[in-house]
Amino acid sequence: MAGIYLHIPFCKQACFYCDFHFSTSLKKKDELVHCLIKELVLRKNELQNEIIETIYFGGGTPSLLTASEIDQLLNAIYKNYNVIESPEITLEANPDDLSKEKIEELAKSPINRLSIGVQSFFEEDLKSMNRAHNSKEAKECLAIATRHFDNITIDLIYGVPNMSTKRWKENLQIAFDFGINHISSYALTVEPKTVLDSFVKNGKYPEPDETEAKEHFNILMEETSKNGFVHYEISNFGKPDYFSKHNTSYWLGKKYIGIGPSAHSFNNTHRSWNIANNANYIKNIQLGNLPNEVEKLTKEDQFNEYLMTGLRTIWGVSLTKIKQDFGDVLYKKLITNSQKFINEKLLLITVSKTGNEVLKTTQKGMFLADGLASDLFII
Repeated sequence: MAGIYLHIPFCKQACFYCDFHFSTSLKKKDELVHCLIKELVLRKNELQNEIIETIYFGGGTPSLLTASEIDQLLNAIYKNYNVIESPEITLEANPDDLSKEKIEELAKSPINRLSIGVQSFFEEDLKSMNRAHNSKEAKECLAIATRHFDNITIDLIYGVPNMSTKRWKENLQIAFDFGINHISSYALTVEPKTVLDSFVKNGKYPEPDETEAKEHFNILMEETSKNGFVHYEISNFGKPDYFSKHNTSYWLGKKYIGIGPSAHSFNNTHRSWNIANNANYIKNIQLGNLPNEVEKLTKEDQFNEYLMTGLRTIWGVSLTKIKQDFGDVLYKKLITNSQKFINEKLLLITVSKTGNEVLKTTQKGMFLADGLASDLFII
């Protein structure tokens, strides 16, 4: 099984914290959609022996696509790839794009999962992030979307300066009250070369406080658990049967191709990424060239990749797989290096339903999962 990711690199305006590749000019949108279709054709042999189970429109803001453009892209996938009968097809959307008419249009399309970038239900937070929507639009779009789509996830950001624990709990409660079945939630992070990075360096915006973010994270785990959500990946919370199949495939090491400027691909032994420039991407694709860089993963790279993704999830890292795929030397080194974190109750070794030993983070260690994985990397 494999997945296809399509990067739609357009946004109405730039959020201060965002470091993804996008353009606020839609002038080249028609050309780019045609090039996405051409790249799908050019790369069809990469997954010729795989069955596509998930399709994900990410960005950027894919909800800026018209119904016709979405259909054209999906038709290209179905024509050139072997797709299962009922794939998960996700479209990322911003609340300000999701009018009643747009939602009804999407509900008639093959899209069966919406990922809505709410980020916060409070005006103060949205303005500080430079989001294009307001609180009213966020609530109105969910009121309509939940009548047409059962499978909806929303994004929420925590650790925002001046966001009290009370307001964070209210954000979560509003999501619960709408009957949302999946939440992806991330700490506000100051990424290099973003507007937020400049604001923090110039004293125009306070630097996010890690202690506050950890407190919000603990509240997030407690409140989602009370409301029937499973914390299946460090930033993802879903009710049973509502886990993201597409993102889960990343964490379980399945193959995927990324179509569009800056999109990444992975096939277990190689990783590649397209050029992050719309004009250059279009020029190359029109000439029949793939404007990407390819990196062959060493055994150490594959080991580190598996650790990083595995420790972020409830499935953890299979020690049986480590021994089989990477040998006794790396297996023993991992066991030895993990011991101090086991003693600190940040990691634990448990037995899976299939009888395999698994290395996992404890609840205490979940917030530190990326750092723990980094400390266990083979350099």
